[in-house]
Formats: sequence, structure tokens, C-alpha cells
Amino acid sequence: MYKGDVEPETAFNRLLEGGSAVLIDVRTLPEWSFVGLPLVDNLIRLSWQIYPSMEVDPDFAGKVRELGVPEDADIFMLCRSGVRSAHAATALTQAGYKNAYNVAGGFEGDKDEDGHRGNLNGWKHAGLPWAQG
Repeated sequence: MYKGDVEPETAFNRLLEGGSAVLIDVRTLPEWSFVGLPLVDNLIRLSWQIYPSMEVDPDFAGKVRELGVPEDADIFMLCRSGVRSAHAATALTQAGYKNAYNVAGGFEGDKDEDGHRGNLNGWKHAGLPWAQG
């Protein structure tokens, strides 16, 4: 199990503090391009699942290691709604990372009663900085 779920504001504020904290956006290239990206200095774009097959990248943790992310860094994982990022945070924890967190609600948030994202929770709903990809 990963370190825990955090609200987007908590992750953003921790990233502002600097140090070795990073935000890993585990969505796919089409999501980054068409939905948008969080605007933070320590952003890593690394897909948990390989588009278009959506198979889990078996070397995900190895790629994080190759990028030089320290095992004791605060690592905040972000996807669309918090499901893929929770799996990625678990994988990093199993690979020896001590502080892998899941950003609850993800970038777009959960669907509301009308099936729309962005109205209940998530990075964008919290009003945190982002830009169209």
C-alpha cells in the first residue's frame, strides 16, 4: 500500500515548498494534449499505461528510478480521477519508494450525477494552476 491519499491542494502546497517533491502525471499523451496539464515546476509526465493498448508499463518504477527521483522523495501521483495513480503509487511503494502518495480526485475528478467530470473534486475543480496541453 502507498503512503496515502492527499487532496490536490495538499500536493500543490508541498510541491511549492521545493526540495525533492515531484508530481508524476501518469495519464496518457492524448490526455495531456487534449485535457491539459498541471502547472508545477517538478512535473514528470510518465504514463502508467501504454496508449493505445492501455497495458500497464511493466518498467514504470524503473523509469522513475532512471529519472533520478530519490526513494525518500515525496512523490505525488496524478491521473484523471485517482484510480490509475493509486495503482502507480502502490507499484512505487513496492519498488522501495517510501513516500508515494495518490492525489485524490485526480486531475479531472469524479463524475457528477450527469456524468460530467470537473464539478466535484480534482485538481481543476480546486482551481489549481493548469494549462491546455
